[in-house]
Amino acid sequence: MISVSDARDALLQLTREMEIEHVPLAQAAGRVLAQEVSARRDQPPFSASAMDGYAVKAAEVELHAMFQVIGEAAAGHSFDGELRPGQAVRIFTGAPVPRGADFVVIQEDVDRKKELITILSDPGPSSNIRPRGGDFHSGDSLAAPRILRPADLALLASMNIAEVPVRRRPIVALISTGDELVMPGGIPGPDQIIASNTFGLKAMLEDFGAEARILPIAADTEAALRMAFSLTAGADLVVTIGGASVGDHDLVAKVAGDLGMDRSFYKVAMRPGKPLMAGRLGGTPMVGLPGNPVSAMVCGHVFLWPMIQTMLGFRQPAPKIMTARLSHEISANGPRQHYMRAEISAAGDLTVFSNQDSSLLSVLSTANALVIRPPNDPAHAPGDMLSYIEI
Repeated sequence: MISVSDARDALLQLTREMEIEHVPLAQAAGRVLAQEVSARRDQPPFSASAMDGYAVKAAEVELHAMFQVIGEAAAGHSFDGELRPGQAVRIFTGAPVPRGADFVVIQEDVDRKKELITILSDPGPSSNIRPRGGDFHSGDSLAAPRILRPADLALLASMNIAEVPVRRRPIVALISTGDELVMPGGIPGPDQIIASNTFGLKAMLEDFGAEARILPIAADTEAALRMAFSLTAGADLVVTIGGASVGDHDLVAKVAGDLGMDRSFYKVAMRPGKPLMAGRLGGTPMVGLPGNPVSAMVCGHVFLWPMIQTMLGFRQPAPKIMTARLSHEISANGPRQHYMRAEISAAGDLTVFSNQDSSLLSVLSTANALVIRPPNDPAHAPGDMLSYIEI
């Protein structure tokens, strides 16, 4: 067996970055920006009014000062002229500030009678003008890689970027194995169960930024597994679920080996998830996950996430490790690194579930954290701080 960190390093060695593709801005949400992009204009592209009011010369602004209104400026419609002493232009929020003006008196501070305004309240020190380039200048850039959030798309739009360079989503082929499995909605026989891992892993992988494809369930025969592997053409990562152990019906390793898989490792010193296998099959990374549902999902968080992150262009990805205060006693850990399902309360207290059986999806569904227990971690008392990752 190898350590979790060694297994993660070996898996990252199997991966490669995806190609860059350009997508319309409207389709870029959640994608990974692959290259730095630069603004094509200043924002705002002109000095703009921040308020509704009157544009005047700052040097003339004082209580009871009077101005003649000579025109109007609105968003998208500038005043075509230059302001002279004693003059004002009615201006609305977002409108270009007229030439010669450098102060906007808000409309609440003036009294207007026909074309004459009088400042009746102290306008204060703010000019109420947004300067040209106050947000960003032409040539300012948005750094990569980054997952594009809604605010990023708004920024890119204001930079006048219509198409965005992003990493292609890696395609992951998911193969569930086992005579005992039936797809949800099917009619299981007396000795069968519903395939669950595939759907949890598909959702997880897509949340990570990949495109996951569910292939037909492979029965416990070499012919069925060969057929399943033949359907993975075009995938950037092949993930099998179950059948990677050494039992008489665990045929994934044998069939993959017969097909030329260059195995990287088998078995990791962790709980749950010990029977993990990885290698390269015909140039494509392959990961053989355990069949127990919780084991497969935990391995997804611990191993598939950094693989997908690397494929999307993030260098040396590492999960965000947080700490929380334990609310109860827990016993010492064994010789393998243990990822224990737990719940962080709204108050920040940490509860580790007492039943950590790797078949219990109900416990995993309740959990929002995986506590990381190092090998031979001692017992802990209430109030101790433990490390965890969010799930």
